[in-house]
Parts: sequence; structure tokens; C-alpha cells
Amino acid sequence: MPAIPSAQDILARLIAFDTVSSNPNRALMDWVAGLLAGAGIESLLVPDAGGGKANLYATVGPAGGGGVMLSGHTDVVPVEGQAWTHPPFQLTEAEGRLYGRGTADMKGFVACAIRAMLMAAETGVKTPLHLALSYDEEIGCMGVRSLIEMLEAAPQRPRFCIVGEPTGMQVATGHKGKVALRATCIGREGHSALAPLALNALHLAAEFIGTIRAAQARVAAEGPFDGDYDVPYTTIHAGKMQGGVQVNIVPNRATVDFEIRSLAGVDVAALIGELRAGAEAIVAPLRAEFPEAAIEVERLWDYPGLGTPTDAEVVNFVKALTGANGTIKVAFGTEGGLFDARLGVPTVICGPGSMAQGHKPDEFVAVEQIGRCEAMLAGLVERLRAGL
Repeated sequence: MPAIPSAQDILARLIAFDTVSSNPNRALMDWVAGLLAGAGIESLLVPDAGGGKANLYATVGPAGGGGVMLSGHTDVVPVEGQAWTHPPFQLTEAEGRLYGRGTADMKGFVACAIRAMLMAAETGVKTPLHLALSYDEEIGCMGVRSLIEMLEAAPQRPRFCIVGEPTGMQVATGHKGKVALRATCIGREGHSALAPLALNALHLAAEFIGTIRAAQARVAAEGPFDGDYDVPYTTIHAGKMQGGVQVNIVPNRATVDFEIRSLAGVDVAALIGELRAGAEAIVAPLRAEFPEAAIEVERLWDYPGLGTPTDAEVVNFVKALTGANGTIKVAFGTEGGLFDARLGVPTVICGPGSMAQGHKPDEFVAVEQIGRCEAMLAGLVERLRAGL
């Protein structure tokens, strides 16, 4: 077997693949599969309908269920419009930091996980180590769903899962759930010189955003609250508004894309109902003159939150690997909620770097963080050699 490359060497190769979510990731996955194959590890690729993207699942150790699954996504967010001083798709080391798009979110962990698989193949393990790599996480944990469907049909499943999103190598037990929604606002077009005789759909959209802000203010004041989060309440956020053709036409249609990131136990359906009622209150007085007036709210996609008990076996297991004393919760979502909700696999989040560096120009992960992650996963391999 050839010498096992360092996590930093693997990371350099991963960063060189431009796997922005709008692009294919198959070249990266084929490279990973080839690297694993060189160590005698067989990979299963689960492609999308077009074949340009794929999930990867691989196992080292005895066949059957149990063991630990290391999960990470391979897609990254765009770099357009950002002022990078280092090349985003070339790993650059400077002053103890590794720069490049995806170094923190989350190819740094993926590199460490691949290296752990190679180590497990070299030393042998009594309990299996699984690697799950996915695509399109950045646009709603979409790609991993076909991988989960495959695992749902399997006779046995992993015992634990570690999702390696950046936590500064702290053990995170929870994150909020998310639902993405769209409000479609219908007005009546007209010449802008006669604008008061038309119904401006963009104005309806602006009023609906006011409804969103009012609901957010109420939730922020009334709760419920969870002090383990930086923002300790459910959030409602309008992220995109579109409408209109040109300035001298009153637009007859506009859309508002928004999201709800909810604490565990929050009745999201009731919150959506509140927003729909607010939308109806906006348009109802207008229908005598504009019968077509409407604001229609639809769900686009969602993923569940994660709420692993702090005394769960998986939490104590990973804390022992990292030496952590406590746990945290994270603001961002992960595929961990899906693994827990759909597969029943106890899951924690633990990986190198900070999400404060993610999605920004000159994204980086500290060399020290990669070293700590390598040490954690080396300890994991040793545990699996002994049979967990």
C-alpha cells in the first residue's frame, strides 16, 4: 500500500476542484474513489439524474451494520463578488492558516475523514468505519437524500454518525430546523403614469415583508427560547424579492423567498398559518377593486433540526475522542437532522475550523484545527481496531 497522504495534501487536491453547488462534483468524487481504491476500499457512487453529481459511500471493516459514519458535503458556495486575496481554488498556507474556498466549510473535515479511512484500511478494524460524502448541501441538504434512501433500504445502519461541519472541534448536539418558503404576490399591471389605477405587486411584497418582520419581533419577545444558541429563538428571514419588468410598468407579480429556522418543539405549521393570515389581511380589502389580488405562501423544501441528548452514548463517545468537557449547539443546519430523523442514527457535529470563516472571501481553517481533527480521527480508528 502506498504511503498515506497527509490531510493537508488531500485537502489541497479537494480545494482544486471547483465544486460550487451549481457545478458538477463528479470529478472530485471519482478522484476520492480512486484514492480509496488504491487502499483496497470499494466506493459506492449514488449519482443524480444527470450523472454530473454523486454521493459517495464507502466502508472499511467487517460487513454488516454498526460502526461509525463520518459525514461531509463536497459542495461549496460561490466566490463571485468577493474580494479574495488568495486564489479560492488553490490551497494556500500562510501564518498557520490554510486558505481556499471550502477549507472550513467543509473540505477540511472531508480530507481528515478520507485519511482516517486510509488509516483504517492499513491497520484493520474490528468495527466498521463508514464515509458518507454528499453534494448540494449548501442549497438545502438536497443531494444527501438519495444516499439516505439507500441507507433506509439497507438491512443494518451505522451505530453513530459524526457530521464534520466546523465547530472548532467542539461537540455540538443540536441545530435548528429550516423550512424555505415563497410568497407569490399577484397584483394588476398598468402604465406607471397611471400607477394609482393599478395594483403594484412589489408593494404587496413589501407589505408582506412587514408581516414577516412583525412575526419575528413577536417571536423574539415571546419565545420560546434556548440559551444554547447564539440567537436563542426561532428566526424568520426574508432573503430575496423579485418582480417587475421595467420602471414604467406597474408589476403584476412579485415573489418573496423567506425562511424559518426553528427551535425544537416550535409549531412551524402554526407559524406559517400566522403568516398566511397576515398575507390575507393585506389583500382582502383590495379585492373589491382588484378581485385577482392575492399573496400565496408555499413551502419549497425543509430539513429537520437536530437535538441529540447531551447524555447520549454518541455524545460521550465523541467527547472522549476530543477530550471535551461540554457540548454546544450551532446556528447552521446540517444533514445530521436527516440522519437522526430518517435513519435513527444518533448524530453529533464536530469538525475543524469556524463557520465564522465560511462563505467569506479568504476562507480559511487553522493548521492547528486540522491537526486536532486528525488526532481525533486517529483515536477513532484505534477504538475501532479494538472493536469500539
